[in-house]
Amino acid sequence: MSLAATLVFPDLLYLEDYNGNFEAYFEEVYQVFSAHFLKSNPHFEGIRVTAPRYPEVDGLSRTFYHITHQGDDEQNREPDIRRMERIRFPKFKIDNHPHAELLVWEKEMGRDTRIHILNVTESYLLVLNKRKDYLLLWTAFYIKLSHTLRKKLKEYEAYKKAKTA
Repeated sequence: MSLAATLVFPDLLYLEDYNGNFEAYFEEVYQVFSAHFLKSNPHFEGIRVTAPRYPEVDGLSRTFYHITHQGDDEQNREPDIRRMERIRFPKFKIDNHPHAELLVWEKEMGRDTRIHILNVTESYLLVLNKRKDYLLLWTAFYIKLSHTLRKKLKEYEAYKKAKTA
């Protein structure tokens, strides 16, 4: 893959395409997630990426809920249509790494090392959590606020600066 080519992200999955039928839309979003991370596993830098099935929420992977819902209370997250629309983005980013349009940095969070993958144009962040022999899909979301995007860009720049020092 050429690092010079412009990334063309997959089409968004719109609720309107399901005539506003949220149940049918939700099922399709879950099927995409399941195909990408439960029935198969992409590889990031040669390392398998998986999404844990358990614990479940309403019989579905908690990771799915985390990347398609929002809220600080894990037990009471609300559906986020912007996240659902972008359900194809996490695998796309993994499959297209490395690419100049994908900013990648690591961040220590307690005992965990998390890999952040940001595309500024789409304002979309994917986070993978390092394990011994694999990576966990940790979270992914559309960045709505410009100050949040600026904060992530500062993290990336600080990481780059530290790596070259």
